[in-house]
Amino acid sequence: IAFTQIFPYINEFIAFLKLTDDPSQTGFYSGLVESTFAVTQFLAIYQWSKLSNKIGRRPVIMVGTFGVALSTMYFGLSSSLTDLLLSRAIGGIFGGTVSVVQSVVGEITDASNQAAAFPIYGLVWPIGGITGPFIGGVLSNPADKYGSIFQNSVFSRHPYFLPCLVAGIIALLGVLLGYFCLEETLRKKSVDGAEHSFVDDREPTLQELLSIPIIRALSISAFALNFNGTAFDVLFVLFCFTPIQNGGLAFSPSTIGFTLSSSGLISSAMQIFIMPVILKRIEASKIYNMSIAAWPVVFATIPILNIIARRGLVEETGCLDIWSNVMLWTGILFVLAASKVGGMAYSVSLILTKTNVDTPAVLAVSNGVMSCAMSLARIISPALASSAFALSEEHHLLGGYFWAFMMVCFCLLACSLGRNISRLSRSSLSHHKPQNCKSNKRT
Repeated sequence: IAFTQIFPYINEFIAFLKLTDDPSQTGFYSGLVESTFAVTQFLAIYQWSKLSNKIGRRPVIMVGTFGVALSTMYFGLSSSLTDLLLSRAIGGIFGGTVSVVQSVVGEITDASNQAAAFPIYGLVWPIGGITGPFIGGVLSNPADKYGSIFQNSVFSRHPYFLPCLVAGIIALLGVLLGYFCLEETLRKKSVDGAEHSFVDDREPTLQELLSIPIIRALSISAFALNFNGTAFDVLFVLFCFTPIQNGGLAFSPSTIGFTLSSSGLISSAMQIFIMPVILKRIEASKIYNMSIAAWPVVFATIPILNIIARRGLVEETGCLDIWSNVMLWTGILFVLAASKVGGMAYSVSLILTKTNVDTPAVLAVSNGVMSCAMSLARIISPALASSAFALSEEHHLLGGYFWAFMMVCFCLLACSLGRNISRLSRSSLSHHKPQNCKSNKRT
């Protein structure tokens, strides 16, 4: 929620702060804001993972969630580019605890239940993907939308504070929930059989981890996967926000929020009804490659939506005719559904990582390496994707669709990078016979 609630209004926020007089540069600044989050998250993830091996998972997760709450509220009160970047930097540092959450999921599951558990964990992101854009779209600029109740208040002086406040409060509720309900999962067995918190397995160095072929392959593929997903988040919002004659769809922030929330519903349905079934029938590494193969289709289809809007635009009314409107929203649903097929690879990558490590200490730092690779992609992807979009619009490269051609090429490269995973990975745990509880306990 904290991450996605800014998407519907970030371009308007940048315009409100008057950071640039050139509308075509808005995408550059929005990309810079997101890259700042990713840079600090990249620097923090591995350190949080190592710290969780020493003090436990629970305190790291609690501190991280609390920091995300405060940084989100600060973002809404930003009055300059410095405030925007600093608040996102703080959010990125505390958001680096995400890999520790993944380790917890790995430590409370085994071969008998992970085909169901990991899709459930994967469900929380699309739920945030539904709720966040809805909050951002509906609650942004409340003084103009809802009248006197928000006039002459902090919400009129800071028109984008309300969605950040609500998102921050939800994160604080998460801290309370964790305090009362989250138990420590990092444990060891002593010689006398008593159970104690924390492990004393030797923690491998980063160089040792990357010398493992499957971990190295997963890291590279994780970078490519997250580059695609982050670029889609940035480009799709820019595409929706841009005027039709300039290559976009001219949607309002509310419409953008509705569209992104719809995509979250699609993702939720896939996580609940599709992923558990296919994980029991198809090897995880094959599912991973099939998911990545959806991304070239996604980016190749997006420009077609603008073509539909251009041809169906009625100049007298400034709206689309009925048939074009139906075709446009059908195309949007197809693009969103295909992007969520591509996003299924996130949950599968967690299974593949757990499958190929043997101890909690190694699991924590392996998840840290995967998350670092994803964060590195989030550093590069927003700025590169938004700059390509601005360049395409300004110079009308490839009819204004150069950004789509660039992303299709990169997605095809990502598909080729993922092919080694099937060869290097151990057999999917969903195909292993579950051990009985007694042998699991001894292990």
